[in-house]
Amino acid sequence: MSLNSSINIRYLLFLSIVAALGGFLFGYDTAVISGTISQVATQFDLDKIQEGWYVGCALVGSIIGVLFAGRLSDHLGRRLTMIASAVLFSASAIGCAFSLTFQQLVFWRIIGGIGIGVVSIVSPLYISEISIAKYRGRLVALYQLAVTVGFLGAYLANYQLLHFSLNGVEPTAAWLDKIVVKEVWRGMLGLETLPAILFFMVIFFIPESPRWLILRGKEQIARRILFKINRSDIDVNAQLNDIKKVLEGESKSDFRLLLQPGILKAVAIGAGIAILGQFMGVNAVLYYGPSIFEQAGLSGGDALFSQVLVGVVNMVTTIIAVVIIDRVGRKKLVYYGVSGMILSLLLIGFYFHYAVAWALPNILLLSFFLFYVFCCAISISAVIFVLLSEMYPTRIRGLAMSIAGFALWIGTYLIGQLTPWMLQNFTPTGTFLLFALMCIPYILIVWKLVPETTGKSLEDIERYWLRKN
Repeated sequence: MSLNSSINIRYLLFLSIVAALGGFLFGYDTAVISGTISQVATQFDLDKIQEGWYVGCALVGSIIGVLFAGRLSDHLGRRLTMIASAVLFSASAIGCAFSLTFQQLVFWRIIGGIGIGVVSIVSPLYISEISIAKYRGRLVALYQLAVTVGFLGAYLANYQLLHFSLNGVEPTAAWLDKIVVKEVWRGMLGLETLPAILFFMVIFFIPESPRWLILRGKEQIARRILFKINRSDIDVNAQLNDIKKVLEGESKSDFRLLLQPGILKAVAIGAGIAILGQFMGVNAVLYYGPSIFEQAGLSGGDALFSQVLVGVVNMVTTIIAVVIIDRVGRKKLVYYGVSGMILSLLLIGFYFHYAVAWALPNILLLSFFLFYVFCCAISISAVIFVLLSEMYPTRIRGLAMSIAGFALWIGTYLIGQLTPWMLQNFTPTGTFLLFALMCIPYILIVWKLVPETTGKSLEDIERYWLRKN
């Protein structure tokens, strides 16, 4: 980021990083499941449908979370809602580590899923509202970067804990021996307690969103927060006047505003790209990567190590996306990245079809997967939360994001639940060819219906949708 003397970039970055910690928990909770599937399935004697439910139950929680996250953040504020999500993550991690039955494990996974749903709405929402137009894309993309760091953290934790459990070390405490050695999946799920408590603590050091405060009539508090960010009375007054002017032009009813044709179109487009993005394979790779690698002939340890490499590429590529998203633009990243995703998915399908007949090496499959992850991380993964956090009016931003988030998690749940079945019935070749096919409508919608939002204020974007009407 280039520095601007009137912008307190360090303070802005601090606020964004704290909110983005919710993304780390999102990533860890989502990805940690990949290293525990086979162990949990063996311990509780699960069939394929139950295995899919073990993965999908947290996604049901996420759907529940997004349904009330927007309204909750609109009424209680963005900050209090983030605190609630931190409590849910902590309870889930502890509950999973000490679950006695599969039903208890499912219950605590659903609680964690609710935390995921809540934080997936409120963290990027908060960052977008405290940001300025010049830096907003990069700052909101920090949330997605934190998600990828969470993915990598989960993959590394899974790999290291499995390695530790296989070394024959026996902790003196019986409960610790059970969690990190005999039933190591408990340690994998329970380790999330540490970042969850950290997130809970640091939220108390950030202020409420100034746009939400203005909506609640607390202009003086909002002014003080904006001044800490802008450090210029002229800029603060201009920003305050612009926000107030747009709010005054909005209907008093949240739902009436939501149903205005221009805004309704924005919500429908947001929901469309949110659900389509899940049918392009990314979560199948994140949830079932080790299982897919084992199916290709890798051992359990090698499969987990391959998933660590997936996490590294995902994180490093997202760092690149954070740097370039405000320079290249949201839409161009989607064009380039999704085109690469189509190619890589076709190559993965090709590999599974000809691997045995042509004696193709496993390293080739890993290369195709890493190329796919690179293309996905540089485009849809980095762009989706940025777009959803900036497309909607302040008065209904939480509600509209909940609708888009609901669509996203419905798609994620379906993929999490159906992937084992698709791999078994469509074969890996058919499954990945289907993912490639689903990329086509996504890129067409972004091309034809989504405006380029790079460099525009939230108020300018809102005016665009109303003008389109």
